[in-house]
Amino acid sequence: MSAMEEFTQAPLRAWAPVLSKVKKAVVFMDDRCAEALHWSGGFAALLEAGARNLKQFSSFEACGANEPKAVFVVSSLLKGRTVDIIRDVIALSHFQYCVVFTCVPHSVHLFANHVTAELEGSPVFEQFEDKLCEWMGNMNYTAEVMHAPVAFAPVSQQLLLAPAFAHLFPLLPPDLRAINAKRPEKKKLGSLQDVDMSALPVELQVEVRSLVSALNSLFDGTGTREESFAVGPMSRIIAGELANHPQARHRRKTAANKASIIFVDRTLDLTGAVGHHGDNLVEKILTALKPLPGHVTDVQVDLSELTSLQQTPHTHNPLAPGCLAQTQEPAARLLWEAMLSTKQKEAVMEVRRHLVEAASKEKLPIKMSMGRVTPEQLCSYIKLFRSSWESLQGHSGVLQLGLATAQTLRHPSLPRWDACLAFERLLLQALSDSDLPAVLRQLLPLMKPRGGEDSSPSGSRFREDECGPDELILLLVYLYSLATESHQDVEEGELDKLERELMGALTLVFTQEKELSPLVQKITGCSTPEDLTTDRAHSAVEDMFETLRSLSHTRDHLKQLHSVYTPSDGVHQASYRPFLKQILEEVFRPDSSECPDLEHTSGGLTELLKTGFSMFMKVSRPHPSDNNLLFLFVLGGVTPSELRLIKETVHTHKPGTQVLLLSTRLLRPTDIPELLFATPRLVPDIGV
Repeated sequence: MSAMEEFTQAPLRAWAPVLSKVKKAVVFMDDRCAEALHWSGGFAALLEAGARNLKQFSSFEACGANEPKAVFVVSSLLKGRTVDIIRDVIALSHFQYCVVFTCVPHSVHLFANHVTAELEGSPVFEQFEDKLCEWMGNMNYTAEVMHAPVAFAPVSQQLLLAPAFAHLFPLLPPDLRAINAKRPEKKKLGSLQDVDMSALPVELQVEVRSLVSALNSLFDGTGTREESFAVGPMSRIIAGELANHPQARHRRKTAANKASIIFVDRTLDLTGAVGHHGDNLVEKILTALKPLPGHVTDVQVDLSELTSLQQTPHTHNPLAPGCLAQTQEPAARLLWEAMLSTKQKEAVMEVRRHLVEAASKEKLPIKMSMGRVTPEQLCSYIKLFRSSWESLQGHSGVLQLGLATAQTLRHPSLPRWDACLAFERLLLQALSDSDLPAVLRQLLPLMKPRGGEDSSPSGSRFREDECGPDELILLLVYLYSLATESHQDVEEGELDKLERELMGALTLVFTQEKELSPLVQKITGCSTPEDLTTDRAHSAVEDMFETLRSLSHTRDHLKQLHSVYTPSDGVHQASYRPFLKQILEEVFRPDSSECPDLEHTSGGLTELLKTGFSMFMKVSRPHPSDNNLLFLFVLGGVTPSELRLIKETVHTHKPGTQVLLLSTRLLRPTDIPELLFATPRLVPDIGV
C-alpha cells in the first residue's frame, strides 16, 4: 500500500473503535460526525457492525423500552448544549448501557475547564461516565466515554476533508480589532502577524487544539514524522501548535515515515475560491444542486427519473435524495475521481462512457450516439435501468453521479455562471489599465434590482443570466482580493465616495429581492424580505465593505508570494496566478532554494540556533521538497478545480512526488462570502 493510500485509509480505521461498540445499539450522531461517516462507508458501515438504528443528535429523539443500548458520537466538547441533548435523550429513553465518543481529546477538555496541571487518567471523561449512570437512573448500569478522532473524510484519493472544522477560517484585520478590544492599551497587537495562540478567544483556541489533535492522530495512525511549514497568520498558529503538541513530539522521535506539510491561509487567495474559471464539473454540481441536509460538502440528487413517479409543479425536494459520496461501488469511485480531477468536457464524456458500459453489461437496449453529450442523452441512458431492479441496484452509484451531471447541465443557474465568468475576465483585464475606483465604477451599472425595466422585454421577470445579489457579492470579493495588484495611486476620497455609491446600490438590491437567498439571509440575519429593512440591509453592507477593504492587504506581509496577478504586457493578456500553484512551483524549484514566505515551524530551539548561525556561516534548513510525500493543508476550504491544478502542477514539475490535499471543506463560490461576512466570526460553534 502506497503512502497516499495509507492516509486515505486512515479515516476509515479511525472509525474502528466506534464500530466495535455499536452492536445492538441505537447510534445518535451529530451532523459533523455524520458527514465524516458519510464519506467513510456511511450508514452501511454501522449496520454491518451490528447497529440497530442511526438517529439525529437531537433532544427530540429517543428510544423505546426494547432498545437498552445507545452510542453517542459528537464532534464537540462534552459541555453546554451537547450535554443537554445527551441528558434529554437519556431521560426520554430506557438505556442501561451508554457509550459516548467525542472528537475532542481529553487534554482539550481539561483546557476548556481551565485545568493546566497534568492529571493521571481521564478525570473529565470519568466524571461524565458517572453523570450518564445517574441520568440512566442506576449507578450499576454501564457508561463509557472516550475520544475518537473521526474528524477526516476521504473525499477522494487526493483529498481529505475535516467537516468538524468546516467553519474554521483564517483571521482578517476586523478580527484583530475584536481581539485588541479585550486587551490593555499597552498590550494591543499591531498586526495579524503578532497574534499568537494565547491572544485568540478561548472558543477558537479549543477549535485549533482539536484540529491539531486530529492531525496528530492522522500522522500517528500512519507512523509519520512531519516537517511543518506555514504561509499566513492563522496557519502559522496551527503549525506551531502541531510542532509543540506533546504527543507529536514523542511521535516524531519514533515514526518511521517522513512527510512535509504546508499550512496555507485561504485568505491569501480568495480569487481562486470565488472565481468561475475552474472549468470543473463538480464545482458546478456543488453550486447548482441543493446541499444535502446537515452536510457542508455533498448535495441532493433527485432520483425520481429512476422511478415511475410523476413530477408536478409543486414537487420541490426529493423524498429520498441521492448524493455524490459513492463509497461502495468501485466503478462509481473511479467515475467520481475523474469528475473531480478533469476538465468539464472530459468529465461529462466519462460520465457517458460509464453509463454506456453499465447498460451494455446489463444487456439493456442502449442507442449509441456520438458527438456532444447532452443532459437529455444522459437521462435516456439512465431511464433504461428502471426496468430492472437488479441492474439499478448494481449500478446505483454511477446512476446517481450521472443524474447529478444531467441535472446540473440543464440547471437554470448555469447562464449566470457564464455571465460571472465573463465579468471576471473583464475585471481582470481592466485592472491592468485602471485603478481600483475606475474598475469598481464598471460594477455600478450591474448594481440594480433584478426584474427591472432593463432586465427583460416584459419587465416582469429577470433574465436567467442576470446577476443577483449573490453574484454581485462574488464579483466584489473577486475584485477586492485582486485590488493590491492595481499599483496606481488611489485617492482615498475618490474611493470612499465610490464605495458609498456601491453600498447604496447594493442595499437597494437587497431590499428589492422578492426572496432572500441563503447567502443574503446569513449576511443580513434576516430570513424573509419583510424582516429586511433598509437600515438593517445598509448596516450589513457597511460591515461587508469593511471586510472587503481588508482583503486588499492579506498578502502585504509576504516578501515573494505577494501577487496572484500578472498584468498585461501588450502581448499577453492579464492573468490570474493561483497561489497554491505558486507555492508548489517554489517547493519544486530545481535548486531547492528557500522561499522566505514558507516559514518552517517544526524546528523549535534547533531552528533558532540555525537562524543565529546562518548570519556568519552556511546552514542547511529543512525544505518541503526533502520528502516524497507532501501535504497541503488549506485552512478555509479548497475548490475542485484547485485539486486538478495541484495534480497538473506536480506532474509538470516533480512527477515522483505524492501530494495529498487536506482542507476543512470543498468550496462553492458562495461559501467564501458566507465565511467572510458571517457574524460572529471569532466564536465557532463548538457546543460550549
